[in-house]
Amino acid sequence: MDTFVPTFTGTDRTIVIVVGVVALVALAIAMVLRAQVLAAGTGTPRMQEISAAVQEGASAYLGRQFRTLAVFVVVVFALLFVLPADSAGERIGRSIFFLVGAAFSAAIGYTGMWLATRANVRVAAAANTEGRERAMQIAFRTGGTVGLATTGLGLLGASFVVLVYVGGAPRVLEGFGFGAAMLAMFMRVGGGIFTKAADVGADLVGKVEQNIPEDDPRNAATIADNVGDNVGDCAGMAADLFESYAVTLVASLILGSAAFGAKGLVFPLIVPAIGILTAIIGVYITRARANESGLATINRSFYISAGISAVLCAIAAFTYLPSNFADFGDNFAGIAGNPAVIAFVSVIIGIVLAAVILWLTGYFTDTNKKPTQDVARTSLTGAATVILSGISVGFESAVYTALVIAAAVYGAFLLSGSLFVALFCIALAGCGLLTTVGVIVAMDTFGPISDNAQGVAEMSGEVSPQGAQILTDLDAVGNTTKAITKGIAIATAVLAATALFGSYSNAIANALASAGEAAADAADGMASFVSNIVSPNTLVGVLLGAAVVFLFSGLAVNAVSRAAGAVVYEVRRQFREIAGIMEGTARPEYGRVVDIVTRDSLRELATPGLLAVFAPIAVGFGLGTGALAGYLAGAIGTGTLMAVFLANSGGSWDNAKKLVEDGNYGGKGSDAHAATVIGDTVGDPFKDTAGPAINPLIKVMNLVSVLIAPAVVTLTVGSSSNTAVRIVIALVAVAIIAAAVIVSKRRASRLEA
Repeated sequence: MDTFVPTFTGTDRTIVIVVGVVALVALAIAMVLRAQVLAAGTGTPRMQEISAAVQEGASAYLGRQFRTLAVFVVVVFALLFVLPADSAGERIGRSIFFLVGAAFSAAIGYTGMWLATRANVRVAAAANTEGRERAMQIAFRTGGTVGLATTGLGLLGASFVVLVYVGGAPRVLEGFGFGAAMLAMFMRVGGGIFTKAADVGADLVGKVEQNIPEDDPRNAATIADNVGDNVGDCAGMAADLFESYAVTLVASLILGSAAFGAKGLVFPLIVPAIGILTAIIGVYITRARANESGLATINRSFYISAGISAVLCAIAAFTYLPSNFADFGDNFAGIAGNPAVIAFVSVIIGIVLAAVILWLTGYFTDTNKKPTQDVARTSLTGAATVILSGISVGFESAVYTALVIAAAVYGAFLLSGSLFVALFCIALAGCGLLTTVGVIVAMDTFGPISDNAQGVAEMSGEVSPQGAQILTDLDAVGNTTKAITKGIAIATAVLAATALFGSYSNAIANALASAGEAAADAADGMASFVSNIVSPNTLVGVLLGAAVVFLFSGLAVNAVSRAAGAVVYEVRRQFREIAGIMEGTARPEYGRVVDIVTRDSLRELATPGLLAVFAPIAVGFGLGTGALAGYLAGAIGTGTLMAVFLANSGGSWDNAKKLVEDGNYGGKGSDAHAATVIGDTVGDPFKDTAGPAINPLIKVMNLVSVLIAPAVVTLTVGSSSNTAVRIVIALVAVAIIAAAVIVSKRRASRLEA
């Protein structure tokens, strides 16, 4: 297909403006929900004191993290000016919207943390005095606030760029998506290290060694643990889901104009705008019924909002899109099929994918389902069998989830015989999944808020037995909803990454056309690129892509291990040296542990981040475009399986512990309980650090590849070919990665036994 630059009609422009207005409505409703949450009762003075300590620690951590990340943002902002672009306006816009994407991602993360640290005490108070329905409503509407803010900011940024840049919007949005993805990856890794270092350290000393409850105020790591829930699961995951939203839109818009012309830039905006409307409905209809589990309540809201999205997307597709590709113009006359039908089915595939993953993940991690119950039962024979059974659950669930995602990708791909349209269909499936993001973010935030509420209640000692049981039940539901959102997040990563993979090949084709002196030269160059895809060079790329996922995961888990070791030493020291802690007459030094995990998590996040950015640069400039294509394929495939395995095994271990703590197999204090605590501590960095961080990792690497593709081609073919420069760039990238890994491996914990 010839290069095609779309132009907007008056109707197209009006629709984009309406989409922007819908995004503003989402932000307005988010503010309404925020006010409703803050209007709830804040409990006893002791509860308020504990919540204030968590608020202070979380705000201090994010402030230090943002100051640390500002250096990376400034450096990448400058580097984006160096990369090729069609015009100075696109180059400037790409760099500016990189900053906008990073700022929006940071804002979403901070919003999630700020409100969650204030909702925790309100949920605890409601459970104590008003009952389960009210407590659950506050927790879910807090998540709804963050969900609508996520969708509102993402859609507002994308619609503004499309309105201003039109045909150049996809290339400018590469910067927007890259900024969102890069900051989200750093926040996900840093927050994950913080929360799990505190959690693991608190469990190993408090539960295992001192035999005291999880959130006992005598444990010096409890405040850090509760802070971690907010900076990791609320701030980090909110930023992660925002970048998933932004990057999926970017992938859709990059391919949209090539497949559907101007309407291909507008329709991917209409679909998530519909998702905003249905998310509002989903948040407001979430009300617990008598004798109904919290998970059933949340699932019902999800399915209702997904069903409404499907109906409205059908109306939008058949109203806005024509029934023949020839109606898009002569450039599209040779493509067979009905654009409206193709687009609608693609969106439905994405919506169905979200629903299936919700069910599948719930099956493997819910306390009421057989897999997690089996893991809990193995606690009777010790920690080793708990760990083995949890690993088995993770492996098995990863296979089924990968098959479901693969079926969705391939099903969307088969909808058209045109490569560009088929890739756009995959991106549209991602847009369909985006219609559920508002509710998904609400589900995810629900988990850490419930966990924090239970911690506030237990540390205060001022909650009734009935209120304590309500919070325990909500915490177990939250473990499952967090696992579900991680499963859906990796699905968005795969759909977006696959579409970006197509964008990468499109960028290579365009760069070859620009580098060649004639169309025939570009065709020859493209044929050479295609032949490289089946060469040993590409197989090396596949292996390298898979290896980077393993290395990234290992670095993240090892970082948690080192930081948790520092926490263990410090908590042991306080029990040993501060007289009266166990008797409750002396106050632990909570701030000391918060400082330790803050320093260690910020120190550790650089290495995984540098790996994600510089590995594709090393492969692309060192081995060429075919090897980089293989690298992306290896990272997508391995990353999908690894992320689901880590998330579901960790979720299963956590809920198995909940089952034992509810009185099964000996209950709290038994050998079975100690076994499940060990399983849970192994699963903590799996499900809350390494696993979820793979989602932005995949998208960062894909976006880096799309951004550097023209430069790689420029230095590889044509009169500007320069092998020496290409090799130097690759060696510098390898040297940066090697130095970062070596420093990370040599780094000892700040504290010694």
